[in-house]
Amino acid sequence: LAGTRLFRYKSPQGSPLTIVWRVFFLAFKKRKLPHPSDPSFLNGYQTSKIQYTPMFKCLDKAAIIDDFAAKDENRYNQWIVSTMTEVEEVKMVLKLFPIWSTCILFWTVYSQMTTFTIEQATFMDRQVGLFNVPAGSFSVFLFLSILLFTSLNERVFVPLARRLTGNVQGLTSLQRVGVGLVSAMTAMIAAAIVEMQRKEKAQHGVKISAFWLVPQYFFVGAGEGFAYVGQLEFFIREAPERMKSMSTGFFLSSLAMGFYVSSLLVSVVDETSHET
Repeated sequence: LAGTRLFRYKSPQGSPLTIVWRVFFLAFKKRKLPHPSDPSFLNGYQTSKIQYTPMFKCLDKAAIIDDFAAKDENRYNQWIVSTMTEVEEVKMVLKLFPIWSTCILFWTVYSQMTTFTIEQATFMDRQVGLFNVPAGSFSVFLFLSILLFTSLNERVFVPLARRLTGNVQGLTSLQRVGVGLVSAMTAMIAAAIVEMQRKEKAQHGVKISAFWLVPQYFFVGAGEGFAYVGQLEFFIREAPERMKSMSTGFFLSSLAMGFYVSSLLVSVVDETSHET
């Protein structure tokens, strides 16, 4: 509240989703029109804020000026012809989808760490002296790992990578996401080994220590220290200027999808296990 006067305000310029749907609508409506021989014939080419890209050329048709759009009263009607800037903004959004879908896998792993791993701990030996550690408390190792690697990322890994790569960022956004995904894969391998040992020992009435779960928490926490920062940075940098907020929401939706996929996997495994 005290810093309100120092905030930078930017008045909303309409919903970015409107731009997306409008471009798709016009591109479909003009789908039978031939592509222009040169992109400079597209509406608003000379004043475009974004450089033309040849990807998704089918969307270029939304910016074609046909006879109807060429009329003075129609030329500036956004529901009759889009500008090249709007078309390129939609293209930039579409380019985010492959990374978005890949990120879902990381959050699927993260979901397992905060749900199934706690259930694992309930069937393991959690005794420390006279104190029986609650199963849910083991999540603290995940958060400690996140804090540790977030700090090391900025203080150690980035300066080291900057020296090795010569890149000011040290690691690019996608490289950070890649490190996070590899770390998540390692966590799943560790989790599988621990679970096999737990089940094997349980058949003989022996409980293994719940602290064997710490390595998988460690790897997932390390992965989040890289992946979360890399994903957020990528979605903000690669999104169009007018769609930064939507891009952030788009990124956060990958978290939700990861938890949904995790639930789906649990349901599939549960059904399969009952059948066999």
